[in-house]
Amino acid sequence: MNDRPGLVVVAPDVRTLSTVDGLSALLIDYHLRTETEKGRPVAGAAELPERYRAEAEDPEGAFAEAVVLVALDGGTAVGCLVVTAPADGRTEIKRLWTDPGHRGRGVASALLDAALAQAARSGARAVRLSVWRWRTGAVSLYERFGFAVTESWDERAELICMERAVEPQTPVHG
Repeated sequence: MNDRPGLVVVAPDVRTLSTVDGLSALLIDYHLRTETEKGRPVAGAAELPERYRAEAEDPEGAFAEAVVLVALDGGTAVGCLVVTAPADGRTEIKRLWTDPGHRGRGVASALLDAALAQAARSGARAVRLSVWRWRTGAVSLYERFGFAVTESWDERAELICMERAVEPQTPVHG
């Protein structure tokens, strides 16, 4: 699904996330776009709600219990996705974002493939996510990856909650 020969998806050590070139910019872009789409545009990162601003300013602290996957092209982050630690047999995908200049090139698909593999390695039985209703392209992508709409666990009316089973990972013995 990745048609970018230089694209690689990595899971940097959470203690070094602030050193990943371009990751903070991706997170800021994600949150600025989301606030605009929710009808609450802000001029810059300094005006984002504190919990969102903290993700870009201190990703190590914000994602300490998660795995952050980063799509790199030439050493620069062009996409990101967060996979939470398993709870009750489920992991959750958050913050899937691709730099607009790299869309349509398999970045999001590569990140989702890596997220599903991460979930399988973690022992999760299912992966869930929530997506804003107006992000129809993202909803379609998730459906292609086998996610289905499920009962909402979030009180925000415009969110669609989706879930899919995780294929158990078979250990390789040598």
